[in-house]
Amino acid sequence: MKTAYFDCFSGISGDMCLGALVDAGVTLDDLRRELRKVPVEGYSLASKEVRRAGLKALKVDVKVASSQKRATAGRKYKDISGIIRRSSLSAYVKEKGLEAFENLFRAEGRVHGKPYTGIHLHELGAVDAVVDILGTLICLEKLGIKKVVASPVNLGWGTVSTEHGELPVPAPATVELIKGMPVYSSGHPYELTTPTGAVIIKNIASGFGSMPFMKLSGIGTGAGGRDIKGRPNVLRVFIGEQVSPEEEVAVIETNMDDMDPRLYEPVMERLLKEGALDVFITNIMMKKGRPAVKLSVICAEDKRQLLSEIILRETTTLGVRYYRAGRTVLERTTRKLDTKFGPVRVKEADIGGAVKSNPEYEDLKRAAKKHGVPVSQVLREVMKRI
Repeated sequence: MKTAYFDCFSGISGDMCLGALVDAGVTLDDLRRELRKVPVEGYSLASKEVRRAGLKALKVDVKVASSQKRATAGRKYKDISGIIRRSSLSAYVKEKGLEAFENLFRAEGRVHGKPYTGIHLHELGAVDAVVDILGTLICLEKLGIKKVVASPVNLGWGTVSTEHGELPVPAPATVELIKGMPVYSSGHPYELTTPTGAVIIKNIASGFGSMPFMKLSGIGTGAGGRDIKGRPNVLRVFIGEQVSPEEEVAVIETNMDDMDPRLYEPVMERLLKEGALDVFITNIMMKKGRPAVKLSVICAEDKRQLLSEIILRETTTLGVRYYRAGRTVLERTTRKLDTKFGPVRVKEADIGGAVKSNPEYEDLKRAAKKHGVPVSQVLREVMKRI
């Protein structure tokens, strides 16, 4: 799977995304050609090589005519969505573009306490935001990217000037957009992550954390507007194929010797419902010879905090520990098998030509209950057919 890793150590903005992806291999002419499919005029695209804290990067600018800025400054969601729908862009770019702008308008609506359909975006409704967001999606499609992963996002610090006056960093709309994302501030007194950058990474990233196992084929470096002393104000995008099924997970553990065993099941069910990859309990012996259990939860890093809070709230423990671990998993597919007891889903994984097959237990249980037979009988029937 061709993957892009967005390294947001100095934040993210629309122009940084365009710069990084053009630097990674999309030609400006190809980008211009695709953007002509959008019924928007009065702008031009330009790129130049710049230095950011001594590091070479590509700066892509959307230059908008003054008359066009005035004409588009108060656009509402229906205006932007209409532009995207009337375009002849690909289905992927249209779908993700509409989703991004709806998120943007909803964020502004929550900030101002108004329905998103009645919000004017001012700066964000202008042509450059349309080009930044749709241009980023076009570049991802041109590069054949099927999956995007991002680092935790640096927000910056301080204040930023807007039509509403001086606002704190991150800007209120950015705060709404980054909910659920891993973020931090390096303390540099600038707006490092803009609302446009936040909505782009929110909409394209399937996860956040460290770089996945990849065989790198390219890298693009996009420049932000400022040259910050001592920090390259750039966005790096690493592109390559995921060459191994290995992945990094978080393991959360806690020991308990004072919890009613009847309460284990609801806690385990809640953890799995909220995104745990696996939950299990091990019998252990604690100090002074006390019998106890160890609750273990395997999860993606971005789920660690949420699942830790559930454990602390819904068990008797006073603390949890965690560590990161590598995990190797086989790519799995699911097919439906028709049997005399009805359809049963079967999970399959291929390792070097040897196929492992396993029926879904819930399907076996459901079929057994429906036909009034033991689960083992349904299992034997399925295994004969695999």
